Amino acid sequence: MAKFNRGTARPAVSSPVKTATAPTGRTHEGAPGHARDAKSELFLLAVANMVGENSFYETAGDRDNRFRDLIHQAAVEDVAWMTGFLPWLRTEANMRSASVVGALEAVRARLVAGEQGGNRQLVRSVLRRADEPGEALAYWISTHGRAIPKPVKRGIGDAVLRMGTEFNYVKWGSSEGRGFTFADILNLTHAGDRKGSSQAGRFQGPWQHDLFGYAVERRRRADAPIPESLEMLTRRSALLAMPVDERRQVLEDPETLRRAGITWEALAGWLQGPMDARAWEAIIPSMGIFALVRNLRNFDQADVSDEVAERVAAKLADPDVIARSRMFPFRFLAAHNAAPSVRWTWALEKALNHSLGNVPRLTGRTLVLVDRSGSMFGRVSNKSGLNRADSAAIFGAALAMRAVSADLVEFGTGHRPVDVRRGESLLRVLERFTSMGGTNTAEAVRASYRGHDRVVIVTDEQAGGGYHGTDPTAQVPATVPVYTWNLAGYQYGHGPSGERNRHAFGGLSDAAFRLIDLIEMRKSACWPWERNDGTTSMN
Repeated sequence: MAKFNRGTARPAVSSPVKTATAPTGRTHEGAPGHARDAKSELFLLAVANMVGENSFYETAGDRDNRFRDLIHQAAVEDVAWMTGFLPWLRTEANMRSASVVGALEAVRARLVAGEQGGNRQLVRSVLRRADEPGEALAYWISTHGRAIPKPVKRGIGDAVLRMGTEFNYVKWGSSEGRGFTFADILNLTHAGDRKGSSQAGRFQGPWQHDLFGYAVERRRRADAPIPESLEMLTRRSALLAMPVDERRQVLEDPETLRRAGITWEALAGWLQGPMDARAWEAIIPSMGIFALVRNLRNFDQADVSDEVAERVAAKLADPDVIARSRMFPFRFLAAHNAAPSVRWTWALEKALNHSLGNVPRLTGRTLVLVDRSGSMFGRVSNKSGLNRADSAAIFGAALAMRAVSADLVEFGTGHRPVDVRRGESLLRVLERFTSMGGTNTAEAVRASYRGHDRVVIVTDEQAGGGYHGTDPTAQVPATVPVYTWNLAGYQYGHGPSGERNRHAFGGLSDAAFRLIDLIEMRKSACWPWERNDGTTSMN
């Protein structure tokens, strides 16, 4: 009789985040914990690490030290993996600080180990916004001293050449309140200096040569003349020279503000008066989607016109705009909580749904469990009004609402079903979640599982013990896949992952959900920045 060659035989699949098959330590709540390999631990930590901020169970110092140690190890052992991981972390996962610190610490570790090649590329690959070269320099000097290695200088210089525009200089580089101004960065990195390598000296045009020269000269003397090629700076200078009592006349011509590089942050200071409806209506056409979402409450308080509000709402409801923004879904819930006006509700609902575009429509029956224990209620970051419990609710509810058939359960010390009605508002469903105390994950899974085709647990994995065992994944038959979505990146996981129908992934964006479809097509899942043939899919 055949033991293996049967019609029901299916290929075994694997996923990249791997743990030991047996417990090797303890979670912060005392349950047996499964250690991950270095890359897996680094991945889950990086996609949830705001750098320099405490989490519920780890101080900022401990968390940052663990992050640096893992970066050092991976950078020396597998620079090809790091070359794919760091730019993905910055662009797709949208983790700014973690990617910048990761690149600089990776280069430091490689230089200490005598590893050359690729270091400059690591630095420039993560610097995507014009204030980040200054952030990188400030971090290096404050952490490692004023001696800046050449690959770090050259990588930062490459980024400055790529992003060195008049608008970026006005917005990010000319403020004297910053530790490193644009001129300081130019002086330290010698961006544009033809000495060095093939990348140096490649100005975007004569105007950029003039801009760099002006920035350095203005650092020496405030009255340095503006070159004729710099039209935005010339227009801005004319606006700054206007008498204060005449400045509100310019609000009638918003295009004048845009061409002079006047941002919403700068407008109030330039007007030297309140941001009333007239001021907001003049600057709104120049504002990006992130700025619009942040200021919905301000628009209401200033009583901007319905016509302008409709244009803002249309932008929020545009799927292409939301996709390009790569904003985390929880930001739209935060905006809804801060500005509950009915004129934004529909638009924010659309934006939230667009931001969850990777959430699949799962067939069969799905059990979704959302962790609402005390440790999940720590804020995602010091600047955010939301917490991991809210993020977990967003992702869990969205997955349940899109599934063909799903049971949604919140858990903590106990557990309870969360009602989901097909076609209703996701924001309305989120209002039904509560706080549930401790973390008895295993009992919640055991009590809720009723022959489902898959189980998804959205959690920080810091499970406590339970009468029926402490491994939540062991409460489900081995033939049924269990997917853990980790939102915190602590050292130990609540169960095994990487193979045998047990898989973990993580982060605050929805991109990881792509792996569910891939695994259920019986294909082994690779890292998000790799193709299935193991090659890197992005630079």
